[in-house]
Amino acid sequence: MASEGLNQHREGLTTSHHDWTMIQVGQLVQNQKVITIDANASVEDACEILTKHGIRSAPVYDPEKKMYVGMFDYSDLMTYILLVLKKMNVSAEDQTMEMRDLIQRASHSQNVPVKLAADLSGKDPFCTVIAETRLGAVVNNFGTGIHRVAVMDSTGNLAGILSQSSALDYLMRHLSEFSQLQPVMQQTLQQLGLSSSKVLSVQGDAQVLEALIEMSKYSVSSLAVLDDQGVLLGNISMTDIQLIMKDLKTSWLWLSCFQFVSKVKIAQGMEDGQDQYPVMDVNEKSTFGYTLSKLQATKVHRLWVVNDKGLVAGVVSLTDVFKILSTLIDS
Repeated sequence: MASEGLNQHREGLTTSHHDWTMIQVGQLVQNQKVITIDANASVEDACEILTKHGIRSAPVYDPEKKMYVGMFDYSDLMTYILLVLKKMNVSAEDQTMEMRDLIQRASHSQNVPVKLAADLSGKDPFCTVIAETRLGAVVNNFGTGIHRVAVMDSTGNLAGILSQSSALDYLMRHLSEFSQLQPVMQQTLQQLGLSSSKVLSVQGDAQVLEALIEMSKYSVSSLAVLDDQGVLLGNISMTDIQLIMKDLKTSWLWLSCFQFVSKVKIAQGMEDGQDQYPVMDVNEKSTFGYTLSKLQATKVHRLWVVNDKGLVAGVVSLTDVFKILSTLIDS
Protein backbone atom coordinates (compact mmCIF):
# COMPACT_ATOMS: atom_id res chain seq x y z
CA MET A 1 0.00 0.00 0.00
CA ALA A 2 1.10 3.57 -0.52
CA SER A 3 2.41 5.37 2.50
CA GLU A 4 0.22 8.32 3.49
CA GLY A 5 3.33 10.44 3.93
CA LEU A 6 4.20 9.91 0.30
CA ASN A 7 1.03 11.63 -0.85
CA GLN A 8 1.18 14.76 1.30
CA HIS A 9 1.55 18.10 -0.49
CA ARG A 10 3.98 20.49 1.13
CA GLU A 11 2.68 24.04 1.54
CA GLY A 12 4.77 27.06 0.57
CA LEU A 13 6.80 25.38 -2.17
CA THR A 14 6.78 26.94 -5.60
CA THR A 15 5.37 24.96 -8.51
CA SER A 16 8.14 26.28 -10.78
CA HIS A 17 9.80 23.68 -12.98
CA HIS A 18 13.06 24.71 -11.34
CA ASP A 19 11.86 23.40 -7.97
CA TRP A 20 12.96 19.78 -8.03
CA THR A 21 10.85 18.90 -4.97
CA MET A 22 7.59 19.57 -6.84
CA ILE A 23 8.20 17.38 -9.88
CA GLN A 24 5.65 14.59 -10.20
CA VAL A 25 7.29 11.17 -10.03
CA GLY A 26 5.18 9.96 -12.93
CA GLN A 27 7.36 12.16 -15.16
CA LEU A 28 10.46 10.25 -14.04
CA VAL A 29 9.15 6.86 -15.18
CA GLN A 30 7.59 7.90 -18.50
CA ASN A 31 8.14 5.32 -21.26
CA GLN A 32 9.86 3.02 -18.80
CA LYS A 33 9.73 -0.61 -19.83
CA VAL A 34 8.65 -2.41 -16.67
CA ILE A 35 10.17 -5.86 -16.23
CA THR A 36 7.93 -8.16 -14.20
CA ILE A 37 8.41 -11.72 -13.00
CA ASP A 38 5.70 -14.37 -13.16
CA ALA A 39 4.89 -15.52 -9.62
CA ASN A 40 5.16 -19.17 -10.68
CA ALA A 41 8.65 -18.82 -12.17
CA SER A 42 11.41 -20.56 -10.23
CA VAL A 43 13.80 -18.55 -8.04
CA GLU A 44 16.61 -19.48 -10.44
CA ASP A 45 14.64 -18.22 -13.45
CA ALA A 46 13.75 -15.03 -11.57
CA CYS A 47 17.43 -14.44 -10.85
CA GLU A 48 18.19 -14.96 -14.53
CA ILE A 49 15.63 -12.27 -15.44
CA LEU A 50 17.33 -9.76 -13.13
CA THR A 51 20.73 -10.62 -14.60
CA LYS A 52 19.53 -10.52 -18.22
CA HIS A 53 18.01 -7.06 -17.87
CA GLY A 54 20.73 -5.67 -15.60
CA ILE A 55 18.29 -4.73 -12.83
CA ARG A 56 18.42 -5.25 -9.06
CA SER A 57 14.75 -5.96 -8.48
CA ALA A 58 11.44 -6.58 -10.24
CA PRO A 59 7.79 -6.79 -9.18
CA VAL A 60 6.31 -10.28 -8.98
CA TYR A 61 2.90 -10.64 -10.70
CA ASP A 62 0.47 -13.45 -9.96
CA PRO A 63 -1.65 -14.04 -13.11
CA GLU A 64 -4.17 -16.13 -11.16
CA LYS A 65 -4.80 -13.46 -8.54
CA LYS A 66 -4.29 -10.72 -11.15
CA MET A 67 -2.20 -8.68 -8.73
CA TYR A 68 1.37 -7.91 -7.72
CA VAL A 69 2.38 -10.05 -4.77
CA GLY A 70 5.71 -8.42 -3.93
CA MET A 71 9.17 -7.51 -5.15
CA PHE A 72 12.06 -9.89 -5.76
CA ASP A 73 15.60 -8.56 -5.37
CA TYR A 74 19.10 -9.74 -4.50
CA SER A 75 18.41 -9.28 -0.81
CA ASP A 76 15.61 -11.84 -1.11
CA LEU A 77 17.93 -14.10 -3.10
CA MET A 78 20.58 -13.89 -0.38
CA THR A 79 18.02 -14.78 2.27
CA TYR A 80 16.84 -17.67 0.09
CA ILE A 81 20.39 -19.05 -0.24
CA LEU A 82 21.03 -18.80 3.51
CA LEU A 83 17.73 -20.54 4.32
CA VAL A 84 18.38 -23.35 1.83
CA LEU A 85 21.89 -23.86 3.22
CA LYS A 86 20.48 -23.72 6.75
CA LYS A 87 22.77 -20.83 7.63
CA MET A 88 19.89 -18.71 8.90
CA ASN A 89 17.81 -19.63 11.91
CA VAL A 90 14.26 -18.30 11.91
CA SER A 91 12.11 -19.25 14.89
CA ALA A 92 8.88 -21.13 14.16
CA GLU A 93 6.71 -18.22 15.32
CA ASP A 94 8.54 -15.83 12.97
CA GLN A 95 8.17 -18.09 9.93
CA THR A 96 5.47 -17.10 7.48
CA MET A 97 3.44 -19.72 5.65
CA GLU A 98 5.40 -18.91 2.48
CA MET A 99 8.71 -19.33 4.29
CA ARG A 100 7.70 -22.74 5.69
CA ASP A 101 6.58 -23.83 2.22
CA LEU A 102 9.85 -22.60 0.72
CA ILE A 103 12.01 -24.42 3.29
CA GLN A 104 10.05 -27.64 2.85
CA ARG A 105 10.27 -27.54 -0.96
CA ALA A 106 13.99 -26.74 -0.90
CA SER A 107 14.74 -29.51 1.60
CA HIS A 108 13.05 -32.00 -0.76
CA SER A 109 14.90 -30.56 -3.82
CA GLN A 110 11.59 -29.40 -5.28
CA ASN A 111 11.09 -26.38 -7.51
CA VAL A 112 10.61 -23.17 -5.47
CA PRO A 113 8.34 -20.57 -7.16
CA VAL A 114 9.55 -17.00 -6.79
CA LYS A 115 6.27 -15.91 -5.15
CA LEU A 116 7.50 -17.70 -2.03
CA ALA A 117 10.75 -15.71 -2.08
CA ALA A 118 9.30 -12.28 -2.94
CA ASP A 119 9.93 -9.84 -0.06
CA LEU A 120 11.54 -12.78 1.79
CA SER A 121 14.22 -10.59 3.38
CA GLY A 122 11.57 -8.20 4.72
CA LYS A 123 13.93 -5.28 4.03
CA ASP A 124 12.35 -3.65 0.97
CA PRO A 125 8.67 -4.57 0.59
CA PHE A 126 6.50 -3.65 -2.39
CA CYS A 127 5.51 0.00 -1.83
CA THR A 128 3.33 2.05 -4.18
CA VAL A 129 2.77 5.75 -4.86
CA ILE A 130 0.49 7.49 -7.35
CA ALA A 131 2.05 9.18 -10.38
CA GLU A 132 1.11 12.65 -9.07
CA THR A 133 3.25 12.22 -5.93
CA ARG A 134 5.91 14.93 -5.63
CA LEU A 135 9.57 13.99 -5.85
CA GLY A 136 10.26 15.79 -2.57
CA ALA A 137 7.95 13.42 -0.69
CA VAL A 138 9.60 10.34 -2.20
CA VAL A 139 13.07 11.75 -1.45
CA ASN A 140 12.06 12.05 2.21
CA ASN A 141 11.08 8.38 2.19
CA PHE A 142 14.26 7.35 0.37
CA GLY A 143 16.10 9.03 3.25
CA THR A 144 14.47 6.60 5.68
CA GLY A 145 15.88 3.57 3.86
CA ILE A 146 13.18 2.78 1.29
CA HIS A 147 15.11 1.88 -1.88
CA ARG A 148 12.34 1.96 -4.48
CA VAL A 149 8.64 2.66 -5.03
CA ALA A 150 6.20 1.37 -7.62
CA VAL A 151 4.51 4.26 -9.44
CA MET A 152 0.85 3.58 -10.28
CA ASP A 153 -1.08 5.48 -12.95
CA SER A 154 -4.66 6.78 -12.71
CA THR A 155 -6.08 3.43 -13.85
CA GLY A 156 -4.23 1.50 -11.15
CA ASN A 157 -1.68 0.01 -13.52
CA LEU A 158 2.04 -0.05 -12.85
CA ALA A 159 3.65 2.84 -14.74
CA GLY A 160 7.20 2.18 -13.60
CA ILE A 161 9.64 1.68 -10.74
CA LEU A 162 11.37 4.72 -9.24
CA SER A 163 14.49 3.70 -7.34
CA GLN A 164 17.03 5.66 -5.33
CA SER A 165 19.46 5.21 -8.23
CA SER A 166 17.06 6.42 -10.92
CA ALA A 167 16.00 9.43 -8.82
CA LEU A 168 19.67 10.35 -8.28
CA ASP A 169 20.36 9.93 -11.99
CA TYR A 170 17.50 12.31 -12.82
CA LEU A 171 18.71 14.95 -10.35
CA MET A 172 22.30 14.76 -11.61
CA ARG A 173 21.27 15.00 -15.28
CA HIS A 174 19.19 18.11 -14.53
CA LEU A 175 21.44 19.57 -11.84
CA SER A 176 22.06 22.83 -13.70
CA GLU A 177 18.32 23.55 -13.59
CA PHE A 178 18.08 23.28 -9.79
CA SER A 179 19.82 26.25 -8.16
CA GLN A 180 18.72 25.09 -4.69
CA LEU A 181 21.04 22.09 -4.97
CA GLN A 182 24.18 23.98 -6.01
CA PRO A 183 25.51 25.06 -2.55
CA VAL A 184 25.40 21.58 -0.98
CA MET A 185 27.22 20.10 -3.98
CA GLN A 186 30.32 22.17 -3.10
CA GLN A 187 30.49 20.95 0.49
CA THR A 188 32.89 18.16 1.43
CA LEU A 189 31.89 14.88 3.01
CA GLN A 190 33.63 16.07 6.18
CA GLN A 191 31.53 19.23 6.30
CA LEU A 192 28.34 17.21 5.86
CA GLY A 193 29.28 14.70 8.55
CA LEU A 194 29.59 11.86 6.05
CA SER A 195 33.33 11.20 6.26
CA SER A 196 33.33 8.89 9.25
CA SER A 197 30.84 6.20 10.19
CA LYS A 198 30.80 2.61 11.31
CA VAL A 199 32.26 0.46 8.56
CA LEU A 200 31.04 -3.11 8.21
CA SER A 201 33.83 -5.10 6.67
CA VAL A 202 35.20 -8.58 6.14
CA GLN A 203 38.79 -9.80 5.90
CA GLY A 204 40.03 -10.84 2.48
CA ASP A 205 40.59 -14.43 3.61
CA ALA A 206 37.03 -14.88 4.95
CA GLN A 207 34.66 -17.10 2.96
CA VAL A 208 32.03 -15.51 0.72
CA LEU A 209 29.35 -17.39 2.67
CA GLU A 210 30.54 -15.68 5.87
CA ALA A 211 30.16 -12.32 4.14
CA LEU A 212 26.57 -13.13 3.10
CA ILE A 213 25.74 -14.09 6.68
CA GLU A 214 27.17 -10.77 7.91
CA MET A 215 25.24 -8.77 5.32
CA SER A 216 22.02 -10.52 6.31
CA LYS A 217 22.71 -10.09 10.03
CA TYR A 218 23.27 -6.33 9.76
CA SER A 219 20.77 -5.71 6.93
CA VAL A 220 23.32 -4.15 4.59
CA SER A 221 23.81 -4.68 0.87
CA SER A 222 27.59 -4.42 0.79
CA LEU A 223 30.75 -5.08 2.81
CA ALA A 224 34.23 -3.63 2.44
CA VAL A 225 36.91 -6.28 1.87
CA LEU A 226 40.04 -5.30 3.83
CA ASP A 227 43.56 -6.64 4.24
CA ASP A 228 45.27 -7.13 7.61
CA GLN A 229 46.27 -3.45 7.74
CA GLY A 230 42.74 -2.22 7.04
CA VAL A 231 43.48 -1.18 3.44
CA LEU A 232 40.53 -1.49 1.05
CA LEU A 233 40.97 -4.46 -1.30
CA GLY A 234 37.54 -4.32 -2.84
CA ASN A 235 33.87 -4.64 -2.24
CA ILE A 236 31.41 -7.52 -2.02
CA SER A 237 27.74 -6.77 -2.55
CA MET A 238 24.43 -8.55 -2.91
CA THR A 239 24.41 -7.72 -6.60
CA ASP A 240 27.47 -9.98 -6.97
CA ILE A 241 25.30 -12.92 -5.86
CA GLN A 242 24.03 -13.18 -9.43
CA LEU A 243 27.44 -14.65 -10.29
CA ILE A 244 26.96 -17.33 -7.65
CA MET A 245 23.62 -18.33 -9.14
CA LYS A 246 24.84 -18.03 -12.72
CA ASP A 247 25.60 -21.50 -14.06
CA LEU A 248 24.97 -22.78 -10.52
CA LYS A 249 28.42 -21.73 -9.32
CA THR A 250 27.57 -22.52 -5.71
CA SER A 251 31.21 -23.46 -5.13
CA TRP A 252 31.93 -19.71 -5.24
CA LEU A 253 30.33 -19.49 -1.80
CA TRP A 254 33.38 -21.19 -0.33
CA LEU A 255 35.95 -18.97 -2.03
CA SER A 256 37.77 -16.34 0.00
CA CYS A 257 36.33 -12.84 -0.40
CA PHE A 258 39.58 -11.70 -2.04
CA GLN A 259 39.34 -14.53 -4.58
CA PHE A 260 35.69 -13.69 -5.18
CA VAL A 261 36.43 -9.98 -5.74
CA SER A 262 39.11 -10.97 -8.27
CA LYS A 263 36.68 -13.28 -10.10
CA VAL A 264 33.99 -10.57 -10.16
CA LYS A 265 36.54 -8.19 -11.68
CA ILE A 266 37.42 -10.73 -14.37
CA ALA A 267 33.73 -11.47 -15.08
CA GLN A 268 33.01 -7.75 -15.34
CA GLY A 269 35.85 -7.34 -17.82
CA MET A 270 34.65 -10.27 -19.92
CA GLU A 271 31.11 -8.87 -20.15
CA ASP A 272 32.25 -5.34 -21.04
CA GLY A 273 35.07 -6.43 -23.32
CA GLN A 274 37.59 -4.69 -21.08
CA ASP A 275 38.45 -4.21 -17.43
CA GLN A 276 35.92 -1.66 -16.23
CA TYR A 277 35.56 -2.75 -12.62
CA PRO A 278 35.02 0.58 -10.82
CA VAL A 279 36.91 1.74 -7.75
CA MET A 280 34.30 1.96 -4.98
CA ASP A 281 35.87 4.69 -2.85
CA VAL A 282 36.04 8.45 -2.36
CA ASN A 283 38.26 10.63 -0.17
CA GLU A 284 36.94 12.24 3.00
CA LYS A 285 37.70 15.63 1.39
CA SER A 286 35.69 14.79 -1.74
CA THR A 287 32.77 17.10 -2.41
CA PHE A 288 29.17 15.95 -2.16
CA GLY A 289 28.76 16.68 -5.88
CA TYR A 290 31.76 14.54 -6.83
CA THR A 291 30.50 11.71 -4.63
CA LEU A 292 27.06 11.83 -6.26
CA SER A 293 28.65 11.84 -9.72
CA LYS A 294 30.64 8.73 -8.82
CA LEU A 295 27.56 6.98 -7.40
CA GLN A 296 25.75 7.80 -10.63
CA ALA A 297 28.62 6.65 -12.86
CA THR A 298 29.35 3.38 -11.05
CA LYS A 299 25.65 2.59 -10.40
CA VAL A 300 26.53 1.31 -6.92
CA HIS A 301 24.51 1.93 -3.75
CA ARG A 302 27.42 2.94 -1.53
CA LEU A 303 30.98 4.23 -1.68
CA TRP A 304 33.68 3.67 0.92
CA VAL A 305 35.31 6.79 2.37
CA VAL A 306 39.09 6.51 2.70
CA ASN A 307 41.45 8.84 4.54
CA ASP A 308 44.85 10.06 3.35
CA LYS A 309 46.48 6.83 4.56
CA GLY A 310 44.21 4.75 2.35
CA LEU A 311 42.32 3.33 5.31
CA VAL A 312 38.54 3.04 5.24
CA ALA A 313 37.06 5.64 7.58
CA GLY A 314 33.41 5.53 6.63
CA VAL A 315 30.78 4.77 4.04
CA VAL A 316 28.29 6.89 2.05
CA SER A 317 25.14 5.12 0.90
CA LEU A 318 22.32 6.32 -1.34
CA THR A 319 20.16 6.46 1.79
CA ASP A 320 22.72 8.86 3.34
CA VAL A 321 22.54 10.99 0.19
CA PHE A 322 18.76 11.25 0.37
CA LYS A 323 18.94 12.06 4.09
CA ILE A 324 21.05 15.11 3.16
CA LEU A 325 18.64 16.07 0.38
CA SER A 326 15.73 15.67 2.82
CA THR A 327 17.29 18.27 5.15
CA LEU A 328 17.26 20.75 2.23
CA ILE A 329 13.51 20.21 1.88
CA ASP A 330 12.90 20.54 5.61
CA SER A 331 14.93 23.76 5.78
